[in-house]
Amino acid sequence: MSKAAEQMSLSQPSISLLIKALEKDLGGTLFLRQGPRIRLTAEGKILLELALPLVEGLETLPEAFHERCHDHVSGELDIAAGESTLLYILPKIMQQFAGAYPRVKVNLNNVTGRDGLELLRKGKVDFAVGSMLQTPDDIHYTPIFTYEPVLITAQGHPLATKKNLTLEDIGPYGLILPPRHLSTWQIVDLVFQQHNVKYNVILEAGGWEVIKKYVQINLGVSIVTSICLSGKEKLAAIPLSRYFPKRTYGLVLRRGKFISPAARKFIELMDPYALEQFQKAENNPVTEETISSTSNHMA
Repeated sequence: MSKAAEQMSLSQPSISLLIKALEKDLGGTLFLRQGPRIRLTAEGKILLELALPLVEGLETLPEAFHERCHDHVSGELDIAAGESTLLYILPKIMQQFAGAYPRVKVNLNNVTGRDGLELLRKGKVDFAVGSMLQTPDDIHYTPIFTYEPVLITAQGHPLATKKNLTLEDIGPYGLILPPRHLSTWQIVDLVFQQHNVKYNVILEAGGWEVIKKYVQINLGVSIVTSICLSGKEKLAAIPLSRYFPKRTYGLVLRRGKFISPAARKFIELMDPYALEQFQKAENNPVTEETISSTSNHMA
């Protein structure tokens, strides 16, 4: 309430009166008050979901107006993405976009999948780019890029030239993996358990570049997605598609989200099909349960 009052240059009691007037006009209760704390009711969540696209549309009205009148795109574009996406997918697209639309200021938010979804739901970013293992009902995901799972080793490692590599071959060697809370570790653990093969993690390291560096100096081996491999590394890469699923990366949007002119142009550079798929899904209904769901998250 205090933050809203500050942003609107009003007193806090004035904000409370405005909310009470809105509740009276709508014939519903928007907030549940519990002492000093307040939270949205089910009706409040529905209103928020309905209002966000309208508010976002008004905020980008000047940019849309100038684009329509003067055939140019301006304003700001906010994108949420993980480190892998920022390092390996977006640079070329960013380079093309900056050359075509120099009037647009782009803000890249380096966040985890869970935080990216939170930013999407709050309307703080236009869209996210990343990989999703499960998609909540209030989120639309369009895969665009597909990458293979591979084992990477130092050159000269005993597994580097191993034919018909199996999980049993990998098990005795120390693995270098991303932190335990990330999806890569969870997938590796699941696959080894399904095949009843023991494995040993000797090092946790954040970021594919760090992992590649330590594999290269032969501290261990790792299971990565080919998104992080340029082919110039001094590493051996052995496909593991027979055990691990391929990984997709793509566009992540909140259903009902207003797409600004700048966001539309960026998405079209990524893949025009992604925008078309989202527009088809825009009219799908969203229930209260899916709005409040936060258990599924972007990998």
